[in-house]
Amino acid sequence: MKLLIISDIHGNKDALDAVLSVPHDEVICLGDLVDYGPDPVGCIESLMDQDVPVIKGNHDNAVASKVDCGCGYKYKHLSTATREYTWGQLDDMHMEFLKKLPMHIERTLDGTNMLFTHGSPRSMYEYIKPDTPEDKVLEMIDGVDADFIVIGHSHIPFIRQVGDVTILNPGSVGQPRNGDVHASCAVFDTENHSVELIKCEYDLESLCKSIQKKMPHPKELIGILRRGY
Repeated sequence: MKLLIISDIHGNKDALDAVLSVPHDEVICLGDLVDYGPDPVGCIESLMDQDVPVIKGNHDNAVASKVDCGCGYKYKHLSTATREYTWGQLDDMHMEFLKKLPMHIERTLDGTNMLFTHGSPRSMYEYIKPDTPEDKVLEMIDGVDADFIVIGHSHIPFIRQVGDVTILNPGSVGQPRNGDVHASCAVFDTENHSVELIKCEYDLESLCKSIQKKMPHPKELIGILRRGY
């Protein structure tokens, strides 16, 4: 089975459509459907319509529960401003959907134990990055019984071995932070345990026009998408 893993969509329906076109048998989403992008409704409803399992990200939690997102300083003002926009787009059904999302999903696929979560296994706010010191990663994954830990949150795609565990981040669908403007995702092949990190093109110009027309701080938001960070 080919499992498509997506994360950090952030209201970018054009990018979501692009990654969902990647051949797959099942999909799991690691959260952060909202903030920063112009179409949170389209993103939520697309995943609802396809019955995709979705984990609660820190932005989903901030929107649904009206609490702080725990974002880094660099982007926090954009998160706050676009959250007001997001609230104006969502109805009670969308808010309830975000509120009820689980914190993690555990699956055993062809004998491989997998834990899917947004940040670290212990917190949606913690970052595991390619260069996070191994001792700190081991603290964050302590007690987790899994062959693969699959995370989002940093928006940086990577595959990393820490002890006996493989940590996989598919990168961000709709809000890159690694200098690559493409929509990022991953496909896990359960038969041979291989992982492919995939970059997808989408109509960035159309998205930028939508942001310019609808959203606060359009110049900054568009700049991030054009630079990839």
